[in-house]
Amino acid sequence: MAPRIAIVGAGFGGLCMAIRLRRAGIGSFTIFERAGGLGGTWRDNTYPGAGCDIPSHLYSYSFERYGSWTRRYPEQPEILAYLEHCADKYDVRRHIRFNTEVVRASFDGARWHVGTAGGGGETFDAVVMAVGQLNRPHMPEIPGMHDFGGTAFHSARWDHDHDVTGRNVAVIGSGSSAAQLVPRVAERARRLTVFQRTPNWVIPKPDAAFGPAARLALRLVPGLQRAYREWLFRYMENTLHPALAGGWSAAVLERRAREHLRAQVPDPELRARLTPDYPVGCKRVVIDSAFYPALTRPDVDVVTEPIVRIVPGGVETTGGTHEADTIVYATGFLATEFLAPIEVTGRDGQELARQWTGGAHAYLGISVPHFPNLFLLYGPNTNLGHNSIVFMIECQVRHILACLRELPGDGPLEVRPDAMTAWTRQLDRAMGRMVWGDGCQSWYKTPEGRVTNNWPGRATLYRRLTARPPLPAYRRV
Repeated sequence: MAPRIAIVGAGFGGLCMAIRLRRAGIGSFTIFERAGGLGGTWRDNTYPGAGCDIPSHLYSYSFERYGSWTRRYPEQPEILAYLEHCADKYDVRRHIRFNTEVVRASFDGARWHVGTAGGGGETFDAVVMAVGQLNRPHMPEIPGMHDFGGTAFHSARWDHDHDVTGRNVAVIGSGSSAAQLVPRVAERARRLTVFQRTPNWVIPKPDAAFGPAARLALRLVPGLQRAYREWLFRYMENTLHPALAGGWSAAVLERRAREHLRAQVPDPELRARLTPDYPVGCKRVVIDSAFYPALTRPDVDVVTEPIVRIVPGGVETTGGTHEADTIVYATGFLATEFLAPIEVTGRDGQELARQWTGGAHAYLGISVPHFPNLFLLYGPNTNLGHNSIVFMIECQVRHILACLRELPGDGPLEVRPDAMTAWTRQLDRAMGRMVWGDGCQSWYKTPEGRVTNNWPGRATLYRRLTARPPLPAYRRV
């Protein structure tokens, strides 16, 4: 009898797991999705200019090499359309329960009980958590936020009923989301003020539309799309990853970023405020060619003084009050709080939140001791700073499938504590060589400074590690 499997989340990870299960002949699974549509972060982030900084033909499943991408770097509507296409083509939409939020999962010694917000519950042999890392918006704790007299929202919860045309808009944050939305908002706002806590390294985005001939060739010429995808992958592996490890390309990347800044920001005073004082790659590098020109507009101000409080009419900093009738919080996500707020209880009453008090950790980013038949997609230390996360997700799905094939045996599968200890030791050793710990704050790490999100190796190494048979790293319980 095929195992009953619960998949939590219908984004890139959950859909990939579902499609691979169906292709393996396993149809006994249910996808729980708290929202009314699929797509995860690409359903939620609909702010103006929302898109991806990984090329289209790499930011897609290897088994569904889409021939309809219109741009080298896809924007949000096109990515969401791709996921909708995949759900329909592989007939997994009928397995999704929309508007059904999972709030708890508990293991009874043999099976998992999954409880939902409506009070319902079901029992499964295995649970795959595919909630991702960028699903819960982070709202900063600034005094006076509730006193603001205008309209305020997070970039991942864009208020499309609120027209920013002709308004005084404040954008708090200057990372990747801000870099994408600021140029679009600046075109419509009367005045735009960008509040920057820490500048980011920015490199140009070589975006372009695919012409009819290119699109036709990528769709029809045998092997062309596969070769293009492989070239993109190898370029990122061999050029961008060394920069994150302090290798030969770090100086090249920094020089490129400085040249980009110098070319696009002629004002030396503004340029100084936009120049980071930490190594390139310590925070996620912003890839964008429109951000800097937007910041040089006469109707755009960049404020670097610390924010003191929000007042009814705007934002007060140590340098004064800046008027605003609209505030956009481009302040990222609660990325290090994996699986929260879902309550997960494993074998012998072990609480996952308590086990992760010092920072989330999992073997291969997938499995945790004392939590049999529980698997994570895009879990701890599987995010990439140099390549496509979709590649990592496919590696994880293959590993989980290998584990699921072992389930008809004597008892549930659980990763061995000694395998987890060895994994953590190797991970910490590799992390010590990376640039992420070098004097910057980022969403990659906990407030205590532990990097819980990123994978320190090449993506090809992760593929090799996840391709190993699950036994003997796992045991029966």
